[in-house]
Amino acid sequence: MTSRKKADADNSEWTRDDFAKAKAPEDVLPADVLSTFGKHRGPQKAAKKVPVSIRLSPIVVTHFRGQGPGWQARIDAVLTKIVKKEKRPAPTRIRKAG
Repeated sequence: MTSRKKADADNSEWTRDDFAKAKAPEDVLPADVLSTFGKHRGPQKAAKKVPVSIRLSPIVVTHFRGQGPGWQARIDAVLTKIVKKEKRPAPTRIRKAG
């Protein structure tokens, strides 16, 4: 377990022996501390997204990245809104007899 980062004298890298001696959190932490952590992620609330590689213009990337973390989700939200709008049936028009 070697690291390319500079060694930290106060927080040395763990060895195999360190990992072997490690204990589970529930064995060393009090119940009130453990209760603040979730046990697992839980069921996914939204449909899974599909990972893709896409080329976007620099102006689009700069705009969304400039808004901070979550920029890819915001791009997805904008595109989803457009797709849902396009899927709506066109309103029927009533022609006047002339």
